[in-house]
Amino acid sequence: MSENMKEYIDEAEKVLLHTYNRFQIVLDKGNGVTLYDLDGKEYLDFVSGIGVFALGYGNKEYNDALKNQIDKIIHTSNYYYNVPAIEAAKKLKKVSKMDRIFFTNSGAEAVEGALKTARKYAFLRDGHTDHEIIAMEHSFHGRTFGALSVTGNAHYREAFEPLIGSIRFAQYNDLESVKRLVNKKTCAIIMETVQGEGGIYPATEEFIKGVRKICDENDIILILDEIQCGMGRTGYMYAWQKFGVKPDVMTSAKALGCGVPVGAFLMTEKVAESSLVAGDHGTTYGGNPLACAAIDKVLDLFESNHIIDNVKEVSSYLEEKLDELKDRYDFIVDRRGSGLLQGLEFDHPVSDTINKALENGLILINAGTNVIRFIPPLVITKEDVDRMIAILEPCLT
Repeated sequence: MSENMKEYIDEAEKVLLHTYNRFQIVLDKGNGVTLYDLDGKEYLDFVSGIGVFALGYGNKEYNDALKNQIDKIIHTSNYYYNVPAIEAAKKLKKVSKMDRIFFTNSGAEAVEGALKTARKYAFLRDGHTDHEIIAMEHSFHGRTFGALSVTGNAHYREAFEPLIGSIRFAQYNDLESVKRLVNKKTCAIIMETVQGEGGIYPATEEFIKGVRKICDENDIILILDEIQCGMGRTGYMYAWQKFGVKPDVMTSAKALGCGVPVGAFLMTEKVAESSLVAGDHGTTYGGNPLACAAIDKVLDLFESNHIIDNVKEVSSYLEEKLDELKDRYDFIVDRRGSGLLQGLEFDHPVSDTINKALENGLILINAGTNVIRFIPPLVITKEDVDRMIAILEPCLT
């Protein structure tokens, strides 16, 4: 490490709140699927900013769209209309098959809005304020109070309790555990279509269809969190589209803006007509022209660059190569995932392996203590997969 990079890291430790145990590098720039630190060292990126930079780094069309919007106007207010927000919403409605959209600044804020929507829907339905929400064990929905309340990991919640009340936790992919919790007070069921932080667990078809049926029969709002698994990552624009079901409310973020902080919660017309009205919810920055110019261009590039086709092609190759690793090493106990959201489960903690990979020019992250998560830009090639395996495998020993 150069003295220059060390000085920046030392300064960061003096001025930034220590809520992250950061890797000891300072990233400076990127190109395609490669990142560079301040010393000019190259890193193959299989994290993509935790699923954010779907289009890779330095995409000229994306960058130009943001530069053009900056020269027009960056921010106004939601008291006025702006063209990028209208265009982005129109295109997002088309690819999501949802009806109404509220733009936020982040995924956690999108979850907050989704929870408020469900509570308001139930309040208008029966006039009660004692409704319950069913969430999933081992889920992750964000760090704000509402999102944390439905995050199924006690370690994240315990220091900040009491959180919002009336949350009950079922077992993911266990339909009977959901049925046991449903009662007349249940207003919503929230879950990730693919659990990310919880260890890369996709929903089974039986489970997601079963939960949809429960919600239909009891007038319960189904909220699907697609913040990490959405935007083409599983080979579908949104992961639920694989199953022929549809949520009542959905959250989206991360790759929605491909680097610009932005999220959204989306809902059906039925829910929109019977939930939030003027004065119920708001945001200063959400849906501003710059953020929505990013969404607008991202959706254009997904279509013109055939991103989902690439995901389907490359993800099968990635699965094949990860399965080969699993077969070669007894300490790799499972490979699971969907599309370009994959996990390798080990019989021991993976932090040392991830650190060794970083030293050798490969950026990876974990999902829990014993799972390596692979969540690369959606523009990766089979050659990039080969490069990743070539760096990773020596680190396994």
